[in-house]
Amino acid sequence: MKFKSFVIGLAAAAIFATTAYAADGEDIALEKMLRGLYPSTQITGVRKTEIDGLFEVAMGKNIGYTNSDGRFFIFGHIFDMKTQQDLTAQRLDELNVVNFAELPLKDAIKTARGDGSRTLVVFSDPDCPYCKTLEQVLLKLDNVTIYTFLFPLDGLHPDASKKAKLIWCSADKSVAWRDYMLHDKLPVTGKSCDSPVDRNVQLGQKLNFNGTPTLVASDGRVLPGAAPIEQIEKWLVGKGGN
Repeated sequence: MKFKSFVIGLAAAAIFATTAYAADGEDIALEKMLRGLYPSTQITGVRKTEIDGLFEVAMGKNIGYTNSDGRFFIFGHIFDMKTQQDLTAQRLDELNVVNFAELPLKDAIKTARGDGSRTLVVFSDPDCPYCKTLEQVLLKLDNVTIYTFLFPLDGLHPDASKKAKLIWCSADKSVAWRDYMLHDKLPVTGKSCDSPVDRNVQLGQKLNFNGTPTLVASDGRVLPGAAPIEQIEKWLVGKGGN
């Protein structure tokens, strides 16, 4: 039986509330034990769930579930079948919130539309087809200031870093980005400059962003992928969309 199917079945039988509990002595002891058992795993927190004997284990910005001696692990989503809520997704949203104030916006391409009153950050790869789809969608977004962090994934797109640096070193970064993403037109200049592209890659990795595009709202919520405009509009005002 697959892990996810097991967790869903277990949840359907036994879960009727959230897993929001403060750490107690048992949680702290288990966390210490797990760190000893799995020293190469980044374990950042442990807490009880409402399922007897099942504990939530935070590993950076990911979570799993284990028993009281840490021998067995389950990776999947827990659902509250009474409220029809995905409890694991809620916890992942909490763990993956970005400290927006710490983002180095000077290292991003700034594009303002309308009154620029809303703020949106996008981590984007110039050779990612989904990023190009998103750029078409973002054209429909008004009254927004968009900060685009050039985040090339060279493992997938070998020329992406070179193109990102060429775009950054253009006289008008925003226009150069738009021209390439919408029209496949790279800047013709061979100008070089001190670009933040390598720093952006390190930043994205630190934030556990494994794909592009990845959007960040001004309150730190994260939305991965090229979502449709209706979803982005709702998400920007905190009405879900994840």
